[in-house]
Amino acid sequence: MHLRVIDNLAGVNDYLAERENDLFFSDTKIQRFDWGKAGLGVSSIRVLVVEDFLPFRQFIRSTVEKTNGLQVICEVSDGLEAVQKAEELKPDLILLDVGLPTLNGIEAARQIRELSPESKVLFVSQESSADIVREALSTGAQGYVFKTRAGSDLLPAIEAVILGKRFVSTA
Repeated sequence: MHLRVIDNLAGVNDYLAERENDLFFSDTKIQRFDWGKAGLGVSSIRVLVVEDFLPFRQFIRSTVEKTNGLQVICEVSDGLEAVQKAEELKPDLILLDVGLPTLNGIEAARQIRELSPESKVLFVSQESSADIVREALSTGAQGYVFKTRAGSDLLPAIEAVILGKRFVSTA
């Protein structure tokens, strides 16, 4: 695998665009659809929310639950709990912060990949450094949403990731 240094977020987007023909960026418009009729073989997408800041965790939960076919099955506030719940519950999707107590989100994602390989991971974080974004995506995560863009990007990112696409918020 060829690696190159990426020193800005535009560089992350360029790098991913070169590697993925199915990459979605936050300025991409995605048609809304009914999850139950999406041909995914499930009636609802089971979501694990991992966020240590309670008000933002509540925002994520309310945003997800407003969408037909998405179901929050568990909320946790640290990385170790995330790994344990991912192994126990095998959620379809994990919304994961980077800056977590006990075990950071990047290391949690690595462990989750081993214990629940079918679970898709979408990072939702305030960390916007290109190095952090690149490291998060190197865990096998399918996307990265900046918390400052979550109001507009979270649902399109979830749609993209569930459909097997990659999503990265634009700066």
